[in-house]
Amino acid sequence: MKKIAGLMFAVLFLAPAAFAEGWGVGVKLGGGDNNPSDLKAIYNAYPGSKELDTNPFYFGVEAFHEWTLADETDKIGVKIGWDTFGENKAETKSGVHEELTETTYAFPITAYYKKDNGVGAFSWFGGAGATIIRSEVEYKGFGDWNESKNKIFPHVVVGGEYRFSQLFALGMEARYNFDAKVKKDGLLLSNRTGLGAAVTGRFYF
Repeated sequence: MKKIAGLMFAVLFLAPAAFAEGWGVGVKLGGGDNNPSDLKAIYNAYPGSKELDTNPFYFGVEAFHEWTLADETDKIGVKIGWDTFGENKAETKSGVHEELTETTYAFPITAYYKKDNGVGAFSWFGGAGATIIRSEVEYKGFGDWNESKNKIFPHVVVGGEYRFSQLFALGMEARYNFDAKVKKDGLLLSNRTGLGAAVTGRFYF
């Protein structure tokens, strides 16, 4: 995963600087389906005072490149990103303190078609791709332990943006993740299967 993260960093921050036309970077803030069922089951089984915090939100950055087809409004693009999700956490409030925390991040790679209507207009896009996700569950209490695993799953994306200038566009996107359950040795580490939506800002070079 360190090699993947290093490659992601290079693509996100170095490639747009090396090339001009067609490149860009973006940021996004959103939320989506989040169902840590095993974490909830462990929480529900504890009889004492306890607290459960599930966080559906995520923050992401991305780099992209778009190629213009025969018609200047028709474009195809590829984007690669890094998303970090809010923690899911269960902890006891009585007796011996126990804590179970899930952390998840992902690298989505998407190919898409875009109808680009230019500056001062709304444009839309749609595409599909694959996500590399990594989830880790850490336990603190009677003998600390942690479990982690990576998984690849498919996703589809649709969205749109309003281009305020040659440099900047503001928009929204919706993404559906298929079979985004991460399991290890019978334990569900995370489940991000389902629909998510985000507000996006994109900067064009």
